[in-house]
Amino acid sequence: MPRPEEELIALLIKHGVDFTASLPCEKIKVLLEMVERSFTHVPLTREEEGVGICAGAALSGKRPAIFVQSSGIGNMINALLSLTSFYELPLALFVSHRGIYQEKIEAQVPMGQRLPGILTGAGITYTEINKPKDLVFIDNELRAVYADNKIRAFLLSPAVWEGSECKSPALAGGKISISPHAAEIKKLQDVPTPTLTRYDVIKAISRYLEGKVVVSNLGWPSKELFALKHQSSNFYMLGSMGMVTPIGLGIALSSKKEVVVIDGDGSLLMNPGTLATAAFASPANLTIVAIDNGAYGSTGNQPTLAASCVDLELVARGFGFRNTLKVAGEKELVEAMKEKRKGPAFLHVLAIPGNKDVPNIPVHHLEIRKQVQEFLSK
Repeated sequence: MPRPEEELIALLIKHGVDFTASLPCEKIKVLLEMVERSFTHVPLTREEEGVGICAGAALSGKRPAIFVQSSGIGNMINALLSLTSFYELPLALFVSHRGIYQEKIEAQVPMGQRLPGILTGAGITYTEINKPKDLVFIDNELRAVYADNKIRAFLLSPAVWEGSECKSPALAGGKISISPHAAEIKKLQDVPTPTLTRYDVIKAISRYLEGKVVVSNLGWPSKELFALKHQSSNFYMLGSMGMVTPIGLGIALSSKKEVVVIDGDGSLLMNPGTLATAAFASPANLTIVAIDNGAYGSTGNQPTLAASCVDLELVARGFGFRNTLKVAGEKELVEAMKEKRKGPAFLHVLAIPGNKDVPNIPVHHLEIRKQVQEFLSK
């Protein structure tokens, strides 16, 4: 019976890996859940911070490993070279190699195809693991990572996990785990109980998006928006997680059109500093609808830190937003969208995890760009 995830875990244990960090990827969600159970583990908000955390762990005598997907390497290169490599610290990079094998998301292709060249140019050695039997290559090479204080990347093709018998108990029922102290935090902050899914939220606000520029988060949020309220002024994100609010901010500062950003907790946690920039720039025509379901909905509903210890409304206020509101029910949500509020406004919408079974967006990404450009030029 093929159990490649267990084989990889066994290799990590064999070579003394004792500190891990990760950001989710749907292709390795079972592996990541097993890593979290098997090792000291830190869930990241951005790949670059993982480089720093693992550098600290290595300085403390640990043997660290990071698990990311191809796009995340782009966020790590400077830190890998100016910190990990510069100080000759060990780090094993396990990269879910997207864009090369039966990839359904076109935005994953450019980085996935160029990743070997990028690593070569950065002087980072790598090993391609294209099928389960290639896992044996990790054995000797992982030993050298910690013996020689080097960085090495292992590019894991999605084909490695095909037919695996390994299942994730935590994700099989569609549930996410919550930190033990989450209930205490929510009680202290008097947080309302969510009742709507992301799809329900978008459906409830869809009538108030008419004629506005809507910048939607990548993955399921964009697909759900397309199914509910497609219009030529919608900019559907297909890649570049964490960039939806920066894009909306740029449009708001460059246009008199009303701009609504549909962001999410995972995306905002990856690039929270953009809230400070938005508060400083203070465009009156910008509304950020932060749909917080406590999960990375597009990669398997793994929990974000908003599920346990982060209140995004308080984060926004701490960064300088003055016009904020937290809602959890449809009535309050609709009233908030109807109200004419001067931006920048931050609407923190609490939701429950779950994705609506809707088809992919049948519009080419360049056509999406063209339609939005034409709308903005009017």
